[in-house]
Amino acid sequence: MSTTVTPSSTLPLAVEKDKTPPNSFRALRGKLEALREVPSLDDIGAWVGEVEVRAEDLRPYMGFKPGTYARHRVFRNEFAELLVLCWRPGQRTPIHDHNGSHGAVRVCEGVMWETIFALDEAQELFYQTAREWPKGGVTGAGVPDIHQLGNPEVSGQNLVTLHLYAPPLGVLNTYKVGSSEVGHYTPDQFMDGAGI
Repeated sequence: MSTTVTPSSTLPLAVEKDKTPPNSFRALRGKLEALREVPSLDDIGAWVGEVEVRAEDLRPYMGFKPGTYARHRVFRNEFAELLVLCWRPGQRTPIHDHNGSHGAVRVCEGVMWETIFALDEAQELFYQTAREWPKGGVTGAGVPDIHQLGNPEVSGQNLVTLHLYAPPLGVLNTYKVGSSEVGHYTPDQFMDGAGI
């Protein structure tokens, strides 16, 4: 007696998960989907640092805008949010904090500038330091953290970054150097870029 076995194009979920490389973009998304609590800054920093990001993983989230950087949501639940941001030369965020969320950023293409600020005793913003992050570089932001990210005009190339926040971003605070004035940056504004 012979039996013809027809391969199935749809494998059971358990088998598919077993075949997913542990540091793949798909595995990171699976890890986020399985969360039952807000992960720590150390956790999200490690995950963003270890993930193997391929051009084909980013392709569905690639899109640039002429006037401001563009944000593309990959995943969001009550515990974490994963985004891909696309920046043309000269585009940057406002100076902002994450208002209770911690975050990790990985440079996937290009060079990212990060400028760090702090508040003095009078609650006025002042410059602390600046850093340059090359392709593959990973930075993390705890709470509190005030910074500005951007793609320097002099880079002459596009910038693509992967951002993981925990918990997901809500209303962010914005700041101006030498001022104690605090503005607000709503999710609708920052999901549409609202940068410079």
